[in-house]
Order: sequence, then structure tokens, then C-alpha cells
Amino acid sequence: MSAGGDHIYLDYNACAPLRVAVRELMVEVLSQHGNASSIHGPGRKARGRIETAREQVGALAGAVAKNVIFTSGGTEANVTALSPEWLNEGNRLRLDRVFVSATEHPSALSGGRFDPDAVERIPVGPDGVVDLDALEARVKASNDEGERVLVSVMAANSETGVLNPVAEIGARLAETNSIFHVDAVQAAGRMPVDVYQWRADAVSLSAHKIGGPQGAGALVLGAEDVRPVSLLTGGAQENRRRAGTENVAALAGFGLAAEIVARSLDERAEISRLRDFMEEGLRHIWADTVVFGERVDRLCNTTCFAVPGVGSEMALIALDLEGIALSSGSACSSGKVSVSHVLNAMGVEEDVARCALRASIGWATKRQNIERFLEVWKKVSGRIRPGKAGAAA
Repeated sequence: MSAGGDHIYLDYNACAPLRVAVRELMVEVLSQHGNASSIHGPGRKARGRIETAREQVGALAGAVAKNVIFTSGGTEANVTALSPEWLNEGNRLRLDRVFVSATEHPSALSGGRFDPDAVERIPVGPDGVVDLDALEARVKASNDEGERVLVSVMAANSETGVLNPVAEIGARLAETNSIFHVDAVQAAGRMPVDVYQWRADAVSLSAHKIGGPQGAGALVLGAEDVRPVSLLTGGAQENRRRAGTENVAALAGFGLAAEIVARSLDERAEISRLRDFMEEGLRHIWADTVVFGERVDRLCNTTCFAVPGVGSEMALIALDLEGIALSSGSACSSGKVSVSHVLNAMGVEEDVARCALRASIGWATKRQNIERFLEVWKKVSGRIRPGKAGAAA
């Protein structure tokens, strides 16, 4: 079994298993006490834990530590960034409109703190990559009308793993009157993340996608003096950029997880080989298996696939009963199995989209886990799709 208890766990994009070293560090920190805002010894020790984590998380995003604002997770980071008011060296910048790609995470798709009338969705192509020309045209048109805008595009899609050319987007926006935010929650640890190379004003990260704890995230700024107006106000924490007592154990775990994935480049090559092996096996079982986004660059760990006639709801239940944990899309949209807005934006036919499943693997996944999943999938999908000729073997 892979990490995930008595299940074979193939749902890393929802939540990666906690790294052993991270758990050990968090237990150690939880055994201590002290508020990081206190000036006594225990307080200073807690503060030291947070500042070490700030350096580690900043390094993962290619940024200096002082530009890291810790949050409760990726959603809070996104909503913080998607603000109609930003500060530039203390001066308020009013943003009139926000452009988000049509395949964004729900926390960005809704427009964050912008009025709904100010939110515009930019289309994507059939492979799920944002339409750069459409984005550039809308930004230019808004600028020509005297508007200052915010652009929010995810680096890697949580459902399909499809990568957006965020560095090119940053380059195209460089000469416009805009703020650029990148949701890198799924990208971190699975591809290089660099706030400066991307020319991003802010990048969102989440601890539990990289082997850290749930409930910790960060908004990493491109420049210390250019930032969104605070979402949570009241206290002086996070250099007055995010009020609230810090979760020292979670942030320490986040920092260590960031350090581990930053130095684990060899993991990505093996994960990519496992993903390719899995996709080959899926097609061996059903020759008409659809892999979404397969013709463009994707995360090394993500396969979003469908077998026409094998509904995702029935398949997920059957797989779970056999000890296999997958998903049908973003965990933040789950609880019900419905047609993915991502696949809908890609123009996937509804009857195929209703069959979509996502397998996402990671650092603890073994070849035998994939072999077992394929064995179970052949049995389960064969029951749901009886008498259908289509298997390649």
C-alpha cells in the first residue's frame, strides 16, 4: 500500500501524505509552548521557528523570506491576492477588473474580493491552456479604457495537470497597467516555481500539497512594497499583512516540507515514469480511454482520464470498496460528483466529462500500487461497462 492507510492512495492533488520528517518536527514543536508575538524565551523560540519556515518557503518560490505572508492555506492566499485594492509603497492602487482563466480553482474563479460584475473569465483551448491572445487583448482593451486590472492564472491545473505558460503571461503583462497573480498550489514541488522569472506580483502556495500539514499556506510577493490590502486585520502578525496568531507547528512543518521538495528533483523523474506506465496500462485495458490535456505539458504526477460509459460516481465508489483512492476532480469541489467546470471550459462533451476520474501520484507511490490499481480498474470498469468491446488485450 502507498501512504494513505489501508488504501492505495492516488489522490495527491487533493492532499499529499504528510512527510515523516515533517510529522516528527511538528510533534516536537507541539510539545513546546509560547506565542510567537511574545518577547520572552519561549516566544522568541516560536518566532524563530516561523522565520526559519519563512526562509524555506521563500526559497521554494525563488523569493526572499521577507516577501512571504503566511496564510491558512491556498484558498486564503488566493482570496487575499484577488483584491480590488493593492498597496504600492504604501499608496493605494485601485484595480477595476479581474481576469481569471476559465479553469481556475474555485477560490480564484469566483474573483476573490472583487465585485461579481468586475470578474471576467478568459477562455482556454481544447487542451486546457489559457488563450494568451484573448487575455492580452482584454487587458489591453481595459487599459485603453483607463482601467487597471488584476490577472490571475494557475501555473498547473489541479484536475488535468495542464501547465499554463505563466512566464510568457508575465512577460506579456510587463508593459501593461496590471497586477499578475499566479496560483502555484499544485505546481510547487512538481515543477520549478519562481516568482521573479514569472514576473508575478504574487504567488499562492499550500503546505498540504507538498507533504506538509493541512491548514497552512502562503502568499509570496514579487516585491515587498507591492501587496494586496490585508484580508485579515487587527493584529501586527506577518508584519501587519495578515492578523492572527500563527500556527507555529503547521508553519514549521510547511517550511520543512518546502525544503524537502526543493531538493528532491530525482523524485519527479520517477513519478513521471510511473504516470506514463499508468496511462499505458489504462489504454491497454480500454483502447478508447481519453486522457485530458495529453498533447500539452502537464504535471509529472497527474492523469485525468475517462472511459466513455464508465460513470465517475459509480467508478469512485467501486474503486473505494476495493481499497483504491482516486477523485473525480478538485477536492474543493467534491462532496458531489458533477461535471467539472474545467472539462466544460475545454469543450469536453458532457457524457464524457461525467466519466472523468483523476489519479494523482507522488513521493510514496510505488509501481506495485499502480499495477494493483490497473488490476482493480480492469475488473471494476468491466462490471460497469459490460459487453463493451474495446479492451486492447
